[in-house]
Amino acid sequence: MSPADRAPVRVAHIIKVTRISGAEGHLLTLLSGLRASGIDARLIILVERETPMEDMVEAAAQRGIPATRLVIGRDYDLPLLFRLRGALREMGPDITHTHLIHADVYGYLAAKTLGARHVISSRHNDDQFRQRPRWRRLNRWLWRRIDAGIAISDAIKRFTIDIEGAPADKVSVVRYGLDYSWLSDTDIEKARRELRAALKLDEKALVLGMVSRLVEQKGIPYALEALRRVRADFPGAHLVIAGDGEKATELRRLASALGIADRVHWLGWRADAAELMAAFDLLLAPSLWEGFGLVLLEAMSRRVPVIASRVSAIPEVVLDGETGILIEPRDVDALAKAIARLLSDRALRKYMGLLGAARVEEDFSVKGMVDGTIAVYEQVLR
Repeated sequence: MSPADRAPVRVAHIIKVTRISGAEGHLLTLLSGLRASGIDARLIILVERETPMEDMVEAAAQRGIPATRLVIGRDYDLPLLFRLRGALREMGPDITHTHLIHADVYGYLAAKTLGARHVISSRHNDDQFRQRPRWRRLNRWLWRRIDAGIAISDAIKRFTIDIEGAPADKVSVVRYGLDYSWLSDTDIEKARRELRAALKLDEKALVLGMVSRLVEQKGIPYALEALRRVRADFPGAHLVIAGDGEKATELRRLASALGIADRVHWLGWRADAAELMAAFDLLLAPSLWEGFGLVLLEAMSRRVPVIASRVSAIPEVVLDGETGILIEPRDVDALAKAIARLLSDRALRKYMGLLGAARVEEDFSVKGMVDGTIAVYEQVLR
């Protein structure tokens, strides 16, 4: 039988989803690319009963990705193991590829008790809980048994080796690739006008943007304090925040306490966040840790300069002084100075924005991400 006559490699991807954000959006793009490259990539979505993730299923269907949903009742859900075994038995994958901690544990156990030979795990973030002793022991146990791993950045690879005890030769770095369309100057100007009109702002208002979950990791209180410090010098500056999360009420109260409630606009979760960023003058990402930061690529693809923390993988994405400005985490003074520098220099914003777009095109392509993933599959199958 010639290679052309062989059945394509079938890979079952497993992930727990409560909303479509960085890892989930990446996975949809990856699976589309894998299928276009001849890999029979399929998706098993673990969902909580109260969040059935119809939008994730619909997004997969639109991309031609076969998807199966399984309800996970709680962190410890033994019946899920049997449901997952049944789904994998029906799919008959050559490789089981897991994403995030619930899928890592249940996916590995289901695949191996079913007799599956190959299990791969992707690491998307350097989550703080993974440093706790019990999770370190669990991940060390998993790394000894899975065939290979993919880290989305050099920083995440170091984390998996140093914290989770992963063998260095088991972990390959495959960075996120961004699927985007180039926007013309006319498109960008239209986006800018529409956002400012929707928020009832002056057409010349300076918009600082954030697209993130409203959680501790994203460092939003530091952005609010930095806005307070620069508001007198930039009376036309406003902060637009797209996203929601557990800290929403607390952050709104903080904005009021700082006297900047009229300068902060809370948009909630937005499905069109990537398009929305074209209207920003700059993107703020003062994260305390970050596995990769897909939002950084999305902003750069829209020719928007970035001010971000020098943590985790961010320096691998944002080049300090070229595509944006990097500051130390929690350093409000440095964050305010960086904001003032970019708001006062339109030419610098444009220059950094153009360099950022070129960097996305050259270094973060979907093809590179797909090819890198397939190389790991080929290595495991050999």
